Amino acid sequence: MTILLKNQTLHLHPNKAIFWENKKILFIADLHLGKAAHFRKKGIAAPPALFEQNIQNLRQLITHFHPVRVLILGDLFHSTLNIIWNKFEAFLLQFSEVSFELVKGNHDILPEQVYADSILTLHQPPIIIEPFILSHYPLETVPEGLYNLYGHLHPGVLLEGMGKQLLKLPCFYLEPTQAVLPAFGAFTGLALVQPQKGDRVFVVLEDEVLEM
Repeated sequence: MTILLKNQTLHLHPNKAIFWENKKILFIADLHLGKAAHFRKKGIAAPPALFEQNIQNLRQLITHFHPVRVLILGDLFHSTLNIIWNKFEAFLLQFSEVSFELVKGNHDILPEQVYADSILTLHQPPIIIEPFILSHYPLETVPEGLYNLYGHLHPGVLLEGMGKQLLKLPCFYLEPTQAVLPAFGAFTGLALVQPQKGDRVFVVLEDEVLEM
């Protein structure tokens, strides 16, 4: 799904990412890497293959769009350090031509030295790449002329089928001055959005994105 926003061409991808064609920047949010391992350590059942699924989705995006920058809008890693971080670092090194950058979120609590020792560029939010202002949380006030892209909320919608079956799906949710990306991670849950007049909702299906 391709849209124009602030006169910029954006591709909304079913892997729950936005590619900014004009600047060759890929936006993702809320990977929550290491969450499954964190839960299993505490004795809570969690699928073991989530990291591989997330990384495969990210690899597909990079090889498809060939971005020069990948901007992660917060919550890259779920909690305390575990072996998944080392696997993620090894993945980053496979794409030396790409700048991987993290706009810190509330779950990005690893020691500063861990980030410093990686090839990640760390940003304190918000950062501005006009006409967009990027953050993890939605900004309370968006500066005039800018548009806020953010994460954190894990937005979703509830659809009702002909047989009254209910289905929750992730979505891109665009308001007049800001938009929230769906959570990229596969083990993150959904928070249902309540669109108002003038808002746009793009539902993420298995292999396409559709506007409601």
